[in-house]
Amino acid sequence: MSIFGFLSGLFTSDMAIDLGTANTLVYVKGRGVILSEPSVVAYHVKDGVKKVLAVGEDAKLMLGRTPGSIEAIRPMREGVIADFDTAEEMIKHFIRKVHKRSTFSKPKIIVCVPHGATPVEKRAIRQSVLSAGARRAGLIAEPIAAAIGAGMPITDPTGNMVVDIGGGTTEVAVLSLGDIVYARSVRIGGDRMDEAIISYLRRQQNLLVGEATAERIKTSIGTARMPDDGRGQSMQIRGRDLLNGVPKEIEISQAQIAEALAEPVQQICEAVMTALEATPPDLAADIVDRGVMLTGGGALLGDLDLALREQTGLAVSIADESLNCVALGTGKALEFEKQLRHAIDYDS
Repeated sequence: MSIFGFLSGLFTSDMAIDLGTANTLVYVKGRGVILSEPSVVAYHVKDGVKKVLAVGEDAKLMLGRTPGSIEAIRPMREGVIADFDTAEEMIKHFIRKVHKRSTFSKPKIIVCVPHGATPVEKRAIRQSVLSAGARRAGLIAEPIAAAIGAGMPITDPTGNMVVDIGGGTTEVAVLSLGDIVYARSVRIGGDRMDEAIISYLRRQQNLLVGEATAERIKTSIGTARMPDDGRGQSMQIRGRDLLNGVPKEIEISQAQIAEALAEPVQQICEAVMTALEATPPDLAADIVDRGVMLTGGGALLGDLDLALREQTGLAVSIADESLNCVALGTGKALEFEKQLRHAIDYDS
């Protein structure tokens, strides 16, 4: 490697960002995924002036627990930017955190966007990244990034099906020759599952729990199908009793959570079925051979692969690093930009 190449490698720090509804991951060229933090920003508000108090992990701890002078905001909703200024602050913070030293050049940044994002939403993401200090901002479709990250041979002339279940959206896509043949983005993901748990507990147990508790229930004992013994594991949860307004603790079982999550799981299954119906026959034949790949944090929901297998009759597998798949795929697009340039959109 020439000395010039080595030096320019030191000073460039091109990045790939998976700007997720729940978590933001940053991949730095040549170093891999080096940051994974919740997409949350906390502000201190005094006399109408907002000052950033915390970002990421520290800010997430404040969600649902803030006094009047502090607001904790999640700038991403359903995979796209809902709060422009906050998103910009968050991206700036993460870029600075990853990129501690000052450099001679601004980084080139590739961000993944949901397939269903509108031109306006794409422009908002691009603008936020450029305002946060990027030299160039490229966009890549989330299903392509997820498939690359899962190690699927998407450049081959064969059909590959990927289902990426994120915090805000589920992307179902059929890919061939490095591009999308059919894709569908449904606004159902981890957040909708949390909401389903909250409303189930309110309805069935008269217990009000917060988002953080719902997420903990989902990650601990969440399951997509009824346990074989009709009950499964159980856990203690605390919340507010809606009948007399006092805090109380109850025990809930996996069977109850399976019942609570039945609707979002069914909607994900329906999105997969719709995609299969719309797939050209030759590609559908390839998918029978290869099966379906699940990626994203939602793929870690217990028995979701079995629930999908029962509905579709296809082999369903979960990607090795399902949480990081999109970030790894976006990072690979950065590393192998020449081969994947048709998938990266630099202007609009």
